Amino acid sequence: MRNFLKIVLGLSIISASISSCGNKSNDLIGDLDLSDCNPNNTVDSKYCDRDGDFLADLPLSEDEWIDPETIVFSYTPVEDPSVYAKVWEDFVIHMSKVTGKKVTFLPVQSYAAQVEAMRSGRLHVAGINTGSNTVAAACAGAVPFGMMAKKDLSYGYEMEIIVPSDSPINSPADLKGKKVTFTSKTSNSGFKAPSAILKGEFGLEANKDFTPVFSGKHQNSIMGVANKDYEVAPIANSVLTRMDARGVVDSSKIRTIYKSQTFPTTGYAHAHNLHPAVVAKVKQAFYTYNWDNSTLDKEFKKADRFISISHKHDWDVIRKIDKANGVVYDCK
Repeated sequence: MRNFLKIVLGLSIISASISSCGNKSNDLIGDLDLSDCNPNNTVDSKYCDRDGDFLADLPLSEDEWIDPETIVFSYTPVEDPSVYAKVWEDFVIHMSKVTGKKVTFLPVQSYAAQVEAMRSGRLHVAGINTGSNTVAAACAGAVPFGMMAKKDLSYGYEMEIIVPSDSPINSPADLKGKKVTFTSKTSNSGFKAPSAILKGEFGLEANKDFTPVFSGKHQNSIMGVANKDYEVAPIANSVLTRMDARGVVDSSKIRTIYKSQTFPTTGYAHAHNLHPAVVAKVKQAFYTYNWDNSTLDKEFKKADRFISISHKHDWDVIRKIDKANGVVYDCK
């Protein structure tokens, strides 16, 4: 398999611009002119990114910092949100003890709903899926700081293109004229990465060589392929592994025809304007969580800790994929 990064870098790039969601602010805080606090347009115009790290800066005015009585936390809706409310129950209790605040889990039905909740100030801490991390950072002021990892500090998942086990499809090259079921347009493994791979490595373009449809979630795509409702679907193999372990799906009914390089997994982020003292406690909660015999340990069997991350560095490949696909961060 050719190196995917070379494919992305070798694609004919459609220049992706970050669209403005409002007017540039010319407000003054004290004697500081903030009219040009986002010189590279790396984030939406309602935020500042002075150091170009693709993250919204903490507001200079302490009046804009938030110190909520209740911290609202959510996890990326790759499956039924009610499933993950139970999975994160132990962690929510732990975060509450460490922060000294009440913590509540917010079930969200879509990636877009999660991003909007943080942008509107209703969400303070969130596990955001790989593909939406770049969108949330640019449009919602999300500041990713950690992700799950194994004991050797390795992390990530792969995108797999799956078909029913008895399907005549043996390679992505066989997808011409087929209906390909993606998850959602903001998903890295469910849409962005496979779109770039199908075009760059196999010369297949949506609506020209195959018909794209959307299931909404990885869970839906996986169940659809297992039940032969979908003939082919790109998914995150980490979701398939967890569903198989819980007995939700029989993986013997599914066959993989393509496996990608490893991508960064769900990134955990806080709101850019969350009080620094609260942020410090939130991070402490993540980094001190004891996985042994916990609900997270039972669900995420390949991980046993949270590690710190650099959004600028670790999500560089995702921004390249976005650029290759002509993605525009339309912050509305």
